[in-house]
Amino acid sequence: MHGWIILDKPLGLGSTQGVSAVKRALRQGGYAKVKVGHGGTLDPLATGVLPIALGEATKLAGRMLDSDKVYDFTVRFGVQTDTLDLEGKVVAESDVRPTLAQVEAVLPRFTGPIDQVPPAYSALKVDGERAYDLARAGEEVVLAGRRVTVHSLTISSPVRGRWQPQAGGGGGSTTDVSASSPSGALRHLALAGEELESVTLTAHVSKGTYIRSLARDIALTLGTVGHVTMLRRTKAGPFTLAHAISLDKLAELANARGLEAILLPLRAGLDDIPALSLTPDQAGALQQGRKLIGIAVHDGLYFAVLHDVPVALVEVSDHQVRVVRGFNL
Repeated sequence: MHGWIILDKPLGLGSTQGVSAVKRALRQGGYAKVKVGHGGTLDPLATGVLPIALGEATKLAGRMLDSDKVYDFTVRFGVQTDTLDLEGKVVAESDVRPTLAQVEAVLPRFTGPIDQVPPAYSALKVDGERAYDLARAGEEVVLAGRRVTVHSLTISSPVRGRWQPQAGGGGGSTTDVSASSPSGALRHLALAGEELESVTLTAHVSKGTYIRSLARDIALTLGTVGHVTMLRRTKAGPFTLAHAISLDKLAELANARGLEAILLPLRAGLDDIPALSLTPDQAGALQQGRKLIGIAVHDGLYFAVLHDVPVALVEVSDHQVRVVRGFNL
């Protein structure tokens, strides 16, 4: 079992719990014990694509952490929390609500390379301690700004006002608008000149980008405050929701000993890297830690294979090939 299982992580589950779920599925299915790790932390309050690496694929988990991500997220205007999401307590409020046109006008300012201050409630370390541990203990947390890249930032669904469940929908109380609102139950989609209670955006971002900070800064630029009420990762590196399965499906396949059906090959994590075919002698040399000399390909990263069997992730420089990550397959 060497490859990737892509989970559609549910709300409330941590990334390490996702790893535990896959380990449990392997045990239930009677599979041999292998190393398991995740390819990028996803907050418990976020859902979506969580790549789980098995066996030799765990050697690529670090590279997955460096990959671009795509998120859908909803910003509710008028309230800011200390965690910048639904979990925290209210620390600021504003009566200002932006219009759709105003939101559209500021998005270019948050596209491209931007400087961003991470949330105090984050896993970054301050003097050896996790920032969220210090923040929960009541200490003031000041994190340094960082340069990240937002490749694209678009509006998915601007909504004004509130929505009322339709007849037979299971209740009569009003509920805040979010991307999870039932289709057809939204009272009004906002027009360009109308004020927004919330807006759902789609962001394609580089590693290290905090969506909660992005939402905070967008709201502040619009003259109000805001926090994230929905966060869903739709893509991580080459993996999308099309590859993802639920925990229920994972357990079902494990009980039927059918996990191979959803196990993506190790090379699936390297879809953006060209393959480099090797001879048996060349593969043997790389496996022994030696460089290859005189290889006529352009400089860069390659996925070295022998008869379709992964041998190593390699780097070519000046016609010399060295191993970045070797695989024991």
